[in-house]
Amino acid sequence: MNPVTEAELAEAVVGASGPLRIMGGGTRPIGKPVAGELLSVAGLRGVELYEPGALTIVVKAGTPLAEVEAALAAEGQRLPFEPMDHRPLLGTAGEPTIGGVVAANVSGPRRIQAGACRDSLIGVRFVDGRGEVIKNGGRVMKNVTGYDLVKLMAGSYGTLGVLSELSFKVLPVPEAVAGLRIEGLSDEAAVRALSMALASPFEVSGAAHAPAGADGTPVTMIRIEGFAASVAYRAEALKALLAPFGAAAVENDAAKVVADWRWVRDVEGFAGQTGDVWRISVKPSDGPRVGAALQAQGLLYDWGGGLIWARVGAGRDIRPALAGVGGHATLIRASEETRAALPVFQPEPAPLAAISAGLRAQFDPRGILNPGLMG
Repeated sequence: MNPVTEAELAEAVVGASGPLRIMGGGTRPIGKPVAGELLSVAGLRGVELYEPGALTIVVKAGTPLAEVEAALAAEGQRLPFEPMDHRPLLGTAGEPTIGGVVAANVSGPRRIQAGACRDSLIGVRFVDGRGEVIKNGGRVMKNVTGYDLVKLMAGSYGTLGVLSELSFKVLPVPEAVAGLRIEGLSDEAAVRALSMALASPFEVSGAAHAPAGADGTPVTMIRIEGFAASVAYRAEALKALLAPFGAAAVENDAAKVVADWRWVRDVEGFAGQTGDVWRISVKPSDGPRVGAALQAQGLLYDWGGGLIWARVGAGRDIRPALAGVGGHATLIRASEETRAALPVFQPEPAPLAAISAGLRAQFDPRGILNPGLMG
């Protein structure tokens, strides 16, 4: 089924006689495999409303992410949360859609400064499992209400409703960007350095560490953005602040900094490498300990050490190695057989699982929207 309007989408859900497999661009096959009739929202595309002066944009859910970013770039603006492109990591093709970004709450390195995707989302329209169209939030910041339901839909992976329209607050593209790099740090020292940078008044917008960078050696990376004079001052101030960890090299070529952080954002170092890939969220101070316990084939720390990408042997459940550590682990890349056999998302405590089940029963009483995907 390929609806091109919200009304057709609602009709498709009402007329469904069994499970539906919701898809946007098909670039993020995350979660347990879903058996059901394909319902694509890729036909619902286009910018509905864009007010650069109000820093808001409204788009249909099937709109390619690249189209949204191009419209914003033409006005010197961008999505604050720096959405990841999963295609290099997952080896998929097609075009990521803005609805898929919201459904998975996809958020990149800038999350530490600008918040997650859900924090920029100010309004949604979606079709629930009954085929009813529900609107929540608003199209401009001053009229926004109902944030809770808006945020609930971000990261729901299509299990509560099929997104049809999305409203975002956006931000101007900064005038300048700079990157700092310190070579050769251990994971523990790197996280200490990143924590010091993040606790400073110098407005860091990226903080990552790779035990094996693009050249195979450890590299600790920090990004700052803003007005050119401010960026220049803050880069030198951070360089002095972090001197006890080693000499930091400052890169001012915007194209090189963008490429460096795309490498982090899209976990490009794991692209084409064997093994399963897990995404682990923990306290930054726990990051190095978790990384060591995993005995992984590859590691990448983002968000100051609070987000760990781990590449491990195929079919391995890493959660026993994380016992006693607060946080959650999500299986991002694995075979269909492994995704069917292991809990893809972190198992929920019984009280939270009961709330989740209640929400799904309310929004999808027939149990037809991506059933079992989040099991």
